[in-house]
Amino acid sequence: SVSPSRLQWNKPDSFVFEASFPFPSSQCTNGHLMCAGCFIHLLADARLKEEQATCPNCRCEISKSLCCRNLAVEKAVSELPSECGFCMRQFPRSLLERHQKEECQDRVTQCKYKRIGCPWQGPYHELTVHEAECTHPTKTGNELMEILDEMDQTHKKEMQLYNSIFSLLSFEKIGYTEVQFRPYRTDDFITRLYYETPRFTVLNQTWVLKARVNDSERNPNLSCKRTLSFQLILKSKISSPMECSFLLLKGPYDDVKINPVIYHFVFTNENNETEYVPLPIIDSVECNKLLAAKNINLRLFIFQIQK
Repeated sequence: SVSPSRLQWNKPDSFVFEASFPFPSSQCTNGHLMCAGCFIHLLADARLKEEQATCPNCRCEISKSLCCRNLAVEKAVSELPSECGFCMRQFPRSLLERHQKEECQDRVTQCKYKRIGCPWQGPYHELTVHEAECTHPTKTGNELMEILDEMDQTHKKEMQLYNSIFSLLSFEKIGYTEVQFRPYRTDDFITRLYYETPRFTVLNQTWVLKARVNDSERNPNLSCKRTLSFQLILKSKISSPMECSFLLLKGPYDDVKINPVIYHFVFTNENNETEYVPLPIIDSVECNKLLAAKNINLRLFIFQIQK
């Protein structure tokens, strides 16, 4: 089942409460309904266990092509009251979002002095009392400077990534391509799921990408935490070491959420495979989306560093 709601960050400086409504839904061929989250989870589990996904009610086969949405049920459910994840009161769904963002006295909020380092967060009805007693406005200049220095360091790390990307874009040799990871199984006694791309050419060299689930954990289907890691392999023979930076991003038609990370490696004929590094998807929900798909489509950038 899917929890009724979850709290997540939308921006570094603001909270957004996201209600995980059980619709849009998927319907099996016998008419049984599954919420979107459960449907994706069933498909991902089936891929990990090398089984055909089945409806939890009637055990008929399910897939993205076999199942369809039930718009009549979705419309009926959209008119039913829904529970606020903060105060647990019920509201019409059309009013719930406004209530959670602007009106709920129990919604999560932050102190107005967070800009000078106050870490407090709590229900809105406690905000006035906290701000009246908050000690941050009375701190000395030296104390505030220490707090602001820590905040500056955090912001600096975030900016370094974007500055690095802009710097890489000025390189002479840049290549990118859309890659498609296809699922395979190992030949072990207990088979493991892994992914591999067909060979592709970037920067006049031939490459392959491989990916594995939960770093080849024995039974990833038993874990709620799902991760993917990948390695880049140079298949061409080269005359001299080739130093590269590379990163994976979502493809042009995918909605998977990836936080870009730049990796570096010096390729030689003797050392032509990178270590497995994390595919920086934001959480297990996004990982399940990739596992549930027939293939994983991403975009690879490679930047060759000239000596």
